[in-house]
Amino acid sequence: MNVHNIMEDIVSKHVNELYEQVKAEKSNWLTCDCQNCRLDTVSYVLNRIPPKYVVSGRGVTHSSEVFSDHQLIADINELTLEGMRIVSTTKRPFHSQDRSDCMMKPIMEPAFNFSTFSGKILDGSNFEPVFGAKLTLKINGQPAEMVDKTWINPYVTCKSTKGAYTFWVKSIPAEKAGIQKTFTFNLEISAEGYEDFTYTFAVPLVSEDSFRYELDSTYSLKIKDIMIFKNFIENPME
Repeated sequence: MNVHNIMEDIVSKHVNELYEQVKAEKSNWLTCDCQNCRLDTVSYVLNRIPPKYVVSGRGVTHSSEVFSDHQLIADINELTLEGMRIVSTTKRPFHSQDRSDCMMKPIMEPAFNFSTFSGKILDGSNFEPVFGAKLTLKINGQPAEMVDKTWINPYVTCKSTKGAYTFWVKSIPAEKAGIQKTFTFNLEISAEGYEDFTYTFAVPLVSEDSFRYELDSTYSLKIKDIMIFKNFIENPME
């Protein structure tokens, strides 16, 4: 039995279509449309939408259901354009070469591997998602380095993800496997019209034999919903 995430096919199709459309319009911001940049954009979108798994042979039915979800398609298109702009401004070194030449090589050395961190930023007065909030994830007073450039730090919340955010911090080398260590992160939040807020959380880890580069949806940390308050509203949590 083969299980497949049909969103990979749907997103790939939309990404290629939008690249061709923007290229035809000769938009100045599109600096490259090579296969590597397109794949980076596909990764950017897939990291921000829920997967839809199907068993081989049933994908056609489920695909039609997805295409009838106009809101989801609109979200995919918005995320695609967002990803294209980001990828165009921060291309990989030697990005026009074959994908195998610019992929990250597995590092078989001990490391502390982080799960993805995800959550939502809500308005404390009405519990609605806050769009346009700038989130900076810091460790040791500095912005945490992400696993690759399809993961952004700082991140700005948007309507296409309904105010949600996700970070995936790059693995940190360890002396050996089996070491226990707790890492403390600060999530700094700022949004126009709102009081700045910093949320601190700790992540206990045990070092592993090697660096981890593959995303595992079962290996994630859900951060509690964070409420921020407008400048003229008193924060009852303080």
